[in-house]
Amino acid sequence: MINTTKNDSDAVSDPPPSVNRRCEDRSESIRNMEFLHVVVFVLLSALVGAQVPHWGPCPEPEVQQAFSLKQFMGRWFEIAKLPAQFEKGRCIETNFTLRTDSSIRVVSSEILKGELKKIEGTGIIEDPKNPAKLGITYSYVLPYSPYWILSTDYVNQALVYSCTDVLRLFHVDFAWVLGRTRSLPEATIDKAREVFAHNNIDVTRMIPSRQLGCDKTL
Repeated sequence: MINTTKNDSDAVSDPPPSVNRRCEDRSESIRNMEFLHVVVFVLLSALVGAQVPHWGPCPEPEVQQAFSLKQFMGRWFEIAKLPAQFEKGRCIETNFTLRTDSSIRVVSSEILKGELKKIEGTGIIEDPKNPAKLGITYSYVLPYSPYWILSTDYVNQALVYSCTDVLRLFHVDFAWVLGRTRSLPEATIDKAREVFAHNNIDVTRMIPSRQLGCDKTL
């Protein structure tokens, strides 16, 4: 007769309750984290409107070497941009002026629904070792947003980049081509796109800004 009785050493015992609880807690934590990622992504998408979030942290583009803040000051017109929810008008321009305390007076304007709209903010050099990395805020209660000068010749064009990431999971970025005049040659804009792309910045959705009929009396 075959002995069908198993020895104690052969029996498979159930894991203790504490192990089961740890496994359940870990699975629940993973599900919660995945849900958090989705919720944050959806909320950010709704918040930024026209912007498209990108997975991963912000890129670290090269900025203008030996940047001269004094030469950069003055009037700049928006030539091309990544779509931004906070810019809905036309004839967008920004005037930068140095203050006596070394901060920057930033006055941006646009024509929206036939009216000239202006907003004033403050800019600073966030890192003295990298003076091309500016920060700008338009409210005393909001932190400074990155405003990095990637390239400029000071007299014709400037390339500006701004990026904010969320928990280093994904980021939302903005990019502008600025000019000292209301238009730039297409070759200059194409070269600007190449500079952005070289720095891992997606500008496939970059659009021209509307700079027609801007000097008419409102």
